Amino acid sequence: MHFAEPLPLRSGAALRDYTLAYETYGTLNADKSNAVLVCHALNASHHVAGTYEGQAKSEGWWDNLVGPGKPLDTHRFFVIGVNNPGSCFGSTGPMNDNPDSDRLYGADFPVVTVEDWVDAQARLLDRLGITQLAAVLGGSLGGMQALSWSLRYPERLRHCIAVATAPNLSAQNIAFNEVARRAIITDPEFHGGHFYAHGVVPKRGLRVARMIGHITYLSDDSMEAKFGRNLKGAQPAYSTQDIEFEIESYLRYQGDKFSEYFDANTYLLITRALDYFDPARDHGGDLSAAFAGAQCKYQLVSFTTDWRFAPERSREIVKALLDNRFDVSYAEIDAPHGHDAFLLDDPRYHAVLKACFDNIAKEQP
Repeated sequence: MHFAEPLPLRSGAALRDYTLAYETYGTLNADKSNAVLVCHALNASHHVAGTYEGQAKSEGWWDNLVGPGKPLDTHRFFVIGVNNPGSCFGSTGPMNDNPDSDRLYGADFPVVTVEDWVDAQARLLDRLGITQLAAVLGGSLGGMQALSWSLRYPERLRHCIAVATAPNLSAQNIAFNEVARRAIITDPEFHGGHFYAHGVVPKRGLRVARMIGHITYLSDDSMEAKFGRNLKGAQPAYSTQDIEFEIESYLRYQGDKFSEYFDANTYLLITRALDYFDPARDHGGDLSAAFAGAQCKYQLVSFTTDWRFAPERSREIVKALLDNRFDVSYAEIDAPHGHDAFLLDDPRYHAVLKACFDNIAKEQP
């Protein structure tokens, strides 16, 4: 969907002449009351569920949750996935032409925030004629977008479902993002973000950035169970540069794969959007005050071994909502998988979301 009208950004800049890629699943009912917006996390896209014809390996990133008969049942709900501006999966981003110059945006793409993404999504829903959503659902960075929806457009959603998320990043989380960004920026092939003109990709930086990120998505228990201290070979090779342990091989594989499909400038933009998210900032650091104008019902979910978005961060949100006497449910799932648990098939987690959407379906106006 193309938009000619500029999108004002929190930075004071504006994004003009842009396109948003989106997919829909299920059928919008007559009064357009059964729409659910799914917000994506860092390296995901608008392709939430299903597979593309003739592409057996093109399964959507939340396919285990969204579809016919699944917790978010597309027989009952009209599901919308939107790729955010600044991404590299179809919406306007650094790899697209800059209308103000004769080259690709590259590092000149304006810095975007969670709030900017929510505003862009709202414009797309306006075009679709959807004035109110049954729910907004997201995990991790997607959960931040769901929370932002309830604050920026309180009258436009009836339920906010935020999974494995936080009201802001801790200093430690910002530090992880900065190390990942520096790995990209200091890659000799980054060229100040205009590497496209040089016909190269800063793959070394992207690999290291992904390896750093992936470590934070897994719990110590899950790493130990999968890899332990297992050697790659039968005996140590006594090398400081070659792969010795299976965990090293796994991280290098993840880094190599990521560097083949993800854009370096997009990585910088999205991690910075994560850093900036802090709805309490405009209220003197008072999270309860930040949520005072919300109107919807809330469902929050966290996972015990998620140390990047730990359960206590979800409890901060729950407390702020209870301070305002809002209708909120909170599930803390004892799962061993770390942050990645929100993408996996844990039956207790899926049962919580199925019950949530069952109740939403019963409340349909």
